[in-house]
Amino acid sequence: MKENQSKYQRIPLIIAFQETSQYKDTYAGEIGTVALTAHLLKSNISSGKSVVVFMHPTGGGSYLPMLNSLAKQGIDTVWCDSRYRGTDSALIMEKVLIDLGQCIKHLKDVHNYEKVILGGWSGGGSLSLFYQSQAENTSVKETPAGDPIDLISENFIPADGVMLIAAHESRHRTFTEWLDGSVLDEGNPEKRNIELDIYDKNNPNQPEYSNDFISAYRASQIERNRKITTWVQEKLNDYKVKGENNRELGFVVHRTMADPKWLDTSIDPNGRQPNWCFLGDPETVNNSPIGLGRFCSLRSWLSQWSYDLAQGDGINCAKKISVPSLVIGNTADDGITPSHTKNLYDAIGHDNKSLNWIEGANHYYFGQPDKSNEASLVCKSWLQEKNLIDE
Repeated sequence: MKENQSKYQRIPLIIAFQETSQYKDTYAGEIGTVALTAHLLKSNISSGKSVVVFMHPTGGGSYLPMLNSLAKQGIDTVWCDSRYRGTDSALIMEKVLIDLGQCIKHLKDVHNYEKVILGGWSGGGSLSLFYQSQAENTSVKETPAGDPIDLISENFIPADGVMLIAAHESRHRTFTEWLDGSVLDEGNPEKRNIELDIYDKNNPNQPEYSNDFISAYRASQIERNRKITTWVQEKLNDYKVKGENNRELGFVVHRTMADPKWLDTSIDPNGRQPNWCFLGDPETVNNSPIGLGRFCSLRSWLSQWSYDLAQGDGINCAKKISVPSLVIGNTADDGITPSHTKNLYDAIGHDNKSLNWIEGANHYYFGQPDKSNEASLVCKSWLQEKNLIDE
């Protein structure tokens, strides 16, 4: 322990900035002020010129094994929480971009870093790509709900490189893949199509699933997502017609962890175990209060979960970035399967990119310090090759 502590310091940071908003979308804190918490893992042997920055839309990852491993390699590393840490019920992806941009400005202005590399872990991958695409060419002027958001005046600082590690294509694409396609009535989630309910033992469709079943199931998942989006748009429009432009509504989306690949490992195969996902038993998670997208607001649904309208799309944003990019996939990932890794790599619209796989690694490298170390060495080698850190 003493040896590890001697290699880097863990420095807590507070990043505060002013923001004018028509409503307060987080519980704590002063109105008109956003305060972000972050940890800087500052290596004792780094030059202090480059830093890798991680952010996830909602997850707190300050103690992920990978961050420690990077710091031990002599790489200054930051995990910064967005304003929505721990809850995505009111999350607006466009505002998370503002949070990431403020973190990068802070690191450059206060800590004098010359180069910033985005570390896109899991859901932070599409966030990093969304940020970089907007930093290079800002185009978003409103949220999917039609609320104005001034990203141009944020003057986002483009990163010098992007590293995607165990990243998925986007929150809305991944959520739709996990959404239970059997639900027929959002108001009564017990009303389901038995032939699409993968957890019903009386379902005639059982693993290994046929191609026809998978096609029908995927179509039903997208249809369910679109039905919710239509309902959300109608609710918001009704409020606006009444002059209630800032009115919101909270609602529950039931059964959101029902991807057939959790039961049938021949789908998008890797080394994961069957009947398991990164949150545990998928059937249990499907009804759990911690399921993805379980509690929503109208605007948040459109911004992060709507299959057609959410703007933080990793695939589309990857096509628009110009900086060197590293993509790392884990071959036993129990959250992100290989197609996401490959599709992100293929979507990057230039040839200055690299793809690497960490054999036998799970999603977080929990219990796998050797895999975390291996991934950090891949990152270090790539950063040196691209002159993003000193040799």
